[in-house]
Amino acid sequence: DPSSSSPTQTSVVQELPGFYYDAEKNRYFRLLPGHNNYNPLTKDSIQHKAMERKRLRLLEEEEKQIKKTTRPGLNSSVLLQKRQLGLLSSRSYCRLVHELKVNCMQRRKIEIHSPDSSVAGTNNFKIIVADVACERIFTVNDVEHGGCKYGIINLSGLGKESLTVEMYDNLYFTNRKVNSVCWASLTHPDSHVKLCLMGIAETPGCASLLPASLFSSTNPGDRPGMLCSFKISTAWSCAWCLNPQADNCFSTGLTRRVLVTNVVTGHRQIFGISSDVLAQQFARQTPMLYNGCRSGEIFSIDVRQRSRKGHSWKAIRLFHGSAITSIHLMEAEHYLMAADMAGKIKLWDLRTTKCVKQYKGHHNEYAILPLHVNEEEGLLTAVGQDCYTRIWSLQDAHLLRTIPSPHPSSKDAIPSVVFSSRLGGSRGVPGLLMAVKQDLYHFSY
Repeated sequence: DPSSSSPTQTSVVQELPGFYYDAEKNRYFRLLPGHNNYNPLTKDSIQHKAMERKRLRLLEEEEKQIKKTTRPGLNSSVLLQKRQLGLLSSRSYCRLVHELKVNCMQRRKIEIHSPDSSVAGTNNFKIIVADVACERIFTVNDVEHGGCKYGIINLSGLGKESLTVEMYDNLYFTNRKVNSVCWASLTHPDSHVKLCLMGIAETPGCASLLPASLFSSTNPGDRPGMLCSFKISTAWSCAWCLNPQADNCFSTGLTRRVLVTNVVTGHRQIFGISSDVLAQQFARQTPMLYNGCRSGEIFSIDVRQRSRKGHSWKAIRLFHGSAITSIHLMEAEHYLMAADMAGKIKLWDLRTTKCVKQYKGHHNEYAILPLHVNEEEGLLTAVGQDCYTRIWSLQDAHLLRTIPSPHPSSKDAIPSVVFSSRLGGSRGVPGLLMAVKQDLYHFSY
């Protein structure tokens, strides 16, 4: 790993095919084939060792509170002085203040109070998704013997002093994998949770819409327990529509199909396509659904039209060179952010269908990883397959911070994060929530 060795070493040390140079011992060792399990010197193990050294070094720097500002000469007193002298607009000042805050975030562990002791501290977090108000997070945990447990954590206990959160008392278990999840606003904002389960063996996949109150026995509220559940082939993605012209509708991105369902009437529209839909989002201002595909194509559908085959109903078409893993439509709906399996993150202008910015440093090879955009703070956050959480400036695509995972990186330990200026609701605390392995952390902001 060139990043782990110093520039002087890389210029002096010559790479020999089939050999590995150990900088500590200052000598070469022969690399043996990777399938020889007894051999500790395989390319993968060397790479992993170098990555682990880098992670521990970064964690040590964070613990010693070595603050590295990503822009030379950027500190709070300089900013304030420039603002007072009228050299910075209020918008630029706010943006740079947010950058400073990102660089000063410190990690603290959150205590999870759960009525079910089998959840707290035993099962690995797979997904956390916050509701719009950031008062609750829906959590999906991998269970050791296979399957998933899912439930809701109330964040209202997050305060400046206290770092405790409460798990709702009803948790659900499924022997199938939860492929995608989103909050749904049916009776009131984020009243329900939309869940897509993968089929296994003879059991088909299914998409379910569950009232959030189902997870709390103290708040029966919206019954029946399951508003709708239907059998589907593998669902890769889902989205809820908040545009009144397609009221009470949700979409599921399937294998070579897009399915739009009206929850109240049961009316379904099927759009046949030539690829799997791995990411979806509805626009708010128009009844448009944006889809990101395994083929690298991004296209939009006006859901008012009738289902048709072919490309004629595709309104906007953009193309990446690799499978799309996440899309995010910006608030004004003129721009769309997209990430792919080659680790590229691009900002597209939907009016010109041109890429206007690229955010570099993200790492991905095959995982479906989300993007988190906070326009108010001017920040973009993404967790890579290398388990690093990276935060960029939205405005100029500058990488502001790279946060190492508190746990050694592995396929089953990719952190899931939520960033908000009000975790726990309007009186909550700002910061980054990180769920990794069995732990939940708060990075103060």
